[in-house]
Amino acid sequence: MSTSTAELHSSFAQQGFLTGVPVLSAAELQAAREAFGELEREFGEEYTQYSLHNVHLKYNWVMSLAKHPRILDTIKALLGPDVILLDSRFICKYPALGNSTPGGNEGKDITILTEEKRENSDEDWNNKRPHTEQMEKSGLPFVAWHQDMRYWGVDGGPVLSVWLALDDSLKDNGALQVIPGSHCSGMFPHRQSLHPGNMLSVNQEIPEELVPTDEAVLCPLLAGQMSVHDGLLIHGSDPNTSGRRRCGFVMRFTPTCAYPIQDPDRPRRFNATVLVCGSDQFRNFPNNSLTLQ
Repeated sequence: MSTSTAELHSSFAQQGFLTGVPVLSAAELQAAREAFGELEREFGEEYTQYSLHNVHLKYNWVMSLAKHPRILDTIKALLGPDVILLDSRFICKYPALGNSTPGGNEGKDITILTEEKRENSDEDWNNKRPHTEQMEKSGLPFVAWHQDMRYWGVDGGPVLSVWLALDDSLKDNGALQVIPGSHCSGMFPHRQSLHPGNMLSVNQEIPEELVPTDEAVLCPLLAGQMSVHDGLLIHGSDPNTSGRRRCGFVMRFTPTCAYPIQDPDRPRRFNATVLVCGSDQFRNFPNNSLTLQ
């Protein structure tokens, strides 16, 4: 293990997340946005907000994102050489204010403009109590404090969640928030959400009195960057109160030694697993030999 890989692994083990990792080139980002725009036109925004689930099995360009070398280099550094893609989903928070724009900015000025907005977003966010204030904006889609492993019936290895940003992800359009180190505290109790608008599929949340919200960290991303977090890390995100879309491609990765478990509280079917790198001597998931050319 190289020094840089060792440092990456150590930091992730302590904090439970990485953020701002560059993935897509400008050309790759533009191609992915254009392809996603075609899906928006075909299916409509109500559908593409959360229902494009496991379409890596249908579209080669989506599979190419899931198997992007820069993503897999990071995932292999954290999980080892043999890795399965468990699941994928596009998640979009469309603006409550209307007049949606897919990236916020176009052309060569995007990096300069978004970095300035990111700095302003961080400063504004640090002056507010995170998450709760925005959740009280009744009805706007948000993601409550939760742990992904509460929804994944997997044991025998970690599950890592990747958010690949197709749009800038900032405070005002609902960027990821995390509680660093919370993955070391095991599974927290979850309950039915007390706030309307929770996007979680079974509408659950960790009671906020159990979440050290004063330790929360905002994880803004520029379009084309990714964040990675451990399946036990407490995280969530606020509503999109901007005029800009916030779209990301979410992927879940696990080492081949992991296996599905029968848990009535977490019934899961893994019908879209793909071996994305290495080999699989365990064969614990049904479809992980499937690949698209």
